[in-house]
Amino acid sequence: MRILGANDHLSGENERLTATIGMFDGMHLGHITLINALKEQTAVRQQSSAIVTFKQHPQLVVNPNGSPKVLMTLEKKIEAITETSPDYLILLDFDERLSQLTAREFMEFLHNQYNITTLVMGYNHRFGHERNVTFAHYVEQGLKVGIEVVKAPEYLGEYAPVSSSIVRQLIAGGRVEDAMNCMGHPFELEGKVIHGFHNGRGIGFPTANVGDISPEVILPHLGAYAVMVKFDNQWHQGMVNIGRRPTLDNGDDVSIEVNIFDFDDDIYGKAITLHFVRFLRLEFKLGSIEQLRDQLTHDKQLSRQILDKYISNKS
Repeated sequence: MRILGANDHLSGENERLTATIGMFDGMHLGHITLINALKEQTAVRQQSSAIVTFKQHPQLVVNPNGSPKVLMTLEKKIEAITETSPDYLILLDFDERLSQLTAREFMEFLHNQYNITTLVMGYNHRFGHERNVTFAHYVEQGLKVGIEVVKAPEYLGEYAPVSSSIVRQLIAGGRVEDAMNCMGHPFELEGKVIHGFHNGRGIGFPTANVGDISPEVILPHLGAYAVMVKFDNQWHQGMVNIGRRPTLDNGDDVSIEVNIFDFDDDIYGKAITLHFVRFLRLEFKLGSIEQLRDQLTHDKQLSRQILDKYISNKS
């Protein structure tokens, strides 16, 4: 896969591209349906394939105060797109200038700069400065600049409808299993193990405190979750608490602390990845440390059952 930026050109080359456009945040099943349609159209035309996306969410420019958190960092998005094997990734800055282009002007830019001659649109995708335009408008404007616009089929699988905004709502509500079903893979947080409160070890549940998480990425609702944990290229079962630790009176700061099952080594400073598999419970204050230990014991037993089943279903 070759990555092109705003200053790169294919206009002097003979290669013609069939492309699709989107944020591809979270790379969910709707995105996969769109990319499969891109591959089909590319094969029919015997052209190279291209995915056009943006470094930042368009709402950061259009509505900075209301821009959403994202499901993955730019680096993870590039990695996810790479796994779908397009010939080109066209990575653009969504800036004020780009936000003011009409659909025709944007397609003209794509045609002139990257030799895009076919554009595969998601069934409900919109682009360009105009509002409330129809698919027929894109087809008409595309023909004027040398681009054939075709519509991809809608994802109609078991978990339809699927969109990045729906997945964000699910994660914000703690419904990480539903989000996983919509995406086809677990929601992921990446960070680094940092020093924490060190209270868990004293009650038999040592935890790794996860920090250095991108502030752009959405966090699941406060509570406890069954998770798969990766560090040093190895996966482990675990459970994580996102919250304020009310039983231990640790203040108002939100922490992310993961108890890794059957593991008690020092991994301070290591990169760590969490895959959220199932919500366990909301965070609540218990009356004593003994009650907290009992609750954590129950959470661990339940998490093992959930994660054993998850691993079995994947194999």
